[in-house]
Amino acid sequence: MAARVQHSLQFQFQCQRTTLTTFLSFPKSINKTKWFSSSSSSSTSRRPGAALYCTSNSAPKEDLFVLTTPLYYVNAPPHMGSAYSTIAADAIARFQRLIGKKVIFITGTDEHGEKIATAAAAGGSTPNDHCDAISQSYRALWKDLDISYDKFIRTTDPKHEAIVEEFYSKVLANGDIYRADYEGLYCVNCEEYKDEKELLENNCCPMHLKPCVSRKEDNYFFALSKYQKKLEDILEHNPDFVQPLYRLNEVQNWMKTGLKDFSISRASVDWGIRVPNDPKQTIYVWFDALLGYISALSEDQERPSLQTAISSGWPASLHLIGKDILRFHAVYWPAMLMSAGLNLPKTVFGHGFLTKDGMKMGKSLGNTLEPNELVHRFGPDAVRYFFLREVEFGNDGDYSEERFINIVNAHLANTVGNLLNRTLGLLKKNCQSTLVADSSDAAEGIEFQDTVEKLVEKSKVQYESLQLSSACECVMEIGNAGNLYIDARAPWSLFKQGGASFDSAAKDLVLILEAMRIIAVALSPVTPNLCLRIYRQLGYTDEQFHAATWSDTKWGGLKGGQVMAPPNPIFARIETAAEAEGGPAMEKKVSKKKEKSPRSQSTIGA
Repeated sequence: MAARVQHSLQFQFQCQRTTLTTFLSFPKSINKTKWFSSSSSSSTSRRPGAALYCTSNSAPKEDLFVLTTPLYYVNAPPHMGSAYSTIAADAIARFQRLIGKKVIFITGTDEHGEKIATAAAAGGSTPNDHCDAISQSYRALWKDLDISYDKFIRTTDPKHEAIVEEFYSKVLANGDIYRADYEGLYCVNCEEYKDEKELLENNCCPMHLKPCVSRKEDNYFFALSKYQKKLEDILEHNPDFVQPLYRLNEVQNWMKTGLKDFSISRASVDWGIRVPNDPKQTIYVWFDALLGYISALSEDQERPSLQTAISSGWPASLHLIGKDILRFHAVYWPAMLMSAGLNLPKTVFGHGFLTKDGMKMGKSLGNTLEPNELVHRFGPDAVRYFFLREVEFGNDGDYSEERFINIVNAHLANTVGNLLNRTLGLLKKNCQSTLVADSSDAAEGIEFQDTVEKLVEKSKVQYESLQLSSACECVMEIGNAGNLYIDARAPWSLFKQGGASFDSAAKDLVLILEAMRIIAVALSPVTPNLCLRIYRQLGYTDEQFHAATWSDTKWGGLKGGQVMAPPNPIFARIETAAEAEGGPAMEKKVSKKKEKSPRSQSTIGA
């Protein structure tokens, strides 16, 4: 056997465990999509361990959208895998704000554990100094990538430690923590004991490809097995809890092997939060870090407590994570919450990994894609757009520089940028940069408006269903339709003919610029700076752009007499290496990559 557990002590104040009952027996008329919604009821008004799954239809937080990235592990600086998670979360947050939701976007860093202490020692610093430096590097990268987070939690924050200790005590009082000896194979990089049957040759971890070490410890355990039936019922009756569907299947298949209680303390690790009833041990990094999603909701000026944090926005609407940490979020975390009598998050979405030139990469493997280099070379809009447009959200995706440059040039520089620039150029030359009619009047009897409106509505549906690549595609189709329209109408020729043809050409320009205005709103979750530059070119102020909502994608925003800014390119075309050396320009159509490799650049964190 891979591990041997021997019970050695039961606490005198431990509650007797209750018999498992069927978790759910709702009638068919119940709306199962609201089982995990927020409620105004506090956890203190319910018996310990009785999690609340239904909510009143008059829930006061119905307009609240709380989403989280993983809390990124600070054993090393951020890589593209962690940046990808955060870019995706930011696009979702920005879209939710556009449709009127009150958004709380949480990110942060996971700073305890053996790996952190080891990394600090290797760098000749203390764990505190190491965590300060790496956590700051995440904040700096998020600023460069235009990440609009609302809360940044560090698991070394005092308010977080206080909430972890309170949560631990609630789970303990519910009878779900006991003490036992544990002996097994331990992956230091995963900070997790492994079952022999999941290991590769020579007891290597399948994620990090390094041998696990044999350890025996006297630890505290969480009674995960007690929640097997409840978790099975959750997954069966609420399939939206884990997305995409194939991630749900992964979790259900894993659970079929039977849930095992897991160790939630470490006797050999000093860098961590002390176990409240046994200061000789520290709380296991995952039992600690997952609580960051709740402690982040606590305001700095208030005395930290579970109740005040919960009342500020829990449960989360969406946990956005890498697929490598799916088990912790879809199994361990909901069981922990049920034990403490707290609501479950509404959705856990596990996205895929990134590869580079078709090869796996990862922080622990020493083969990473450096996000700072990418953003400094190409700018945040190019980086954000490429990964959200070209990686089908949920699947694995591949990066190659050639593909990156070709896609960004074709879509941002040509389809959008060139269309806007040449239209403004024609408007300046022939109409003194002034619109001759309202966009609603200019579109009368013309099919182009209908085409744009249908694509906008389709993009909204895609955003709402987290199909970010498809949402980008729909918005870009508006640009394609604009290019086809202006090429077919050839307003440059109509202007030369004068008379009615001149008037018709001037209205054609209004149509294209109205489409560009709509693109600026609809694509702003993905490329906020690019879209701000479009708005400026259309004569709007920065304040008007930041005040825009999704309702501004409705046709009819531009009015006759509005003066546009002088044409100025909004996105500079990126030169390929061959072009920089004087060779010909080459652009290729790049197809999407489907999920292939089980091991690539992941998003290790809480």
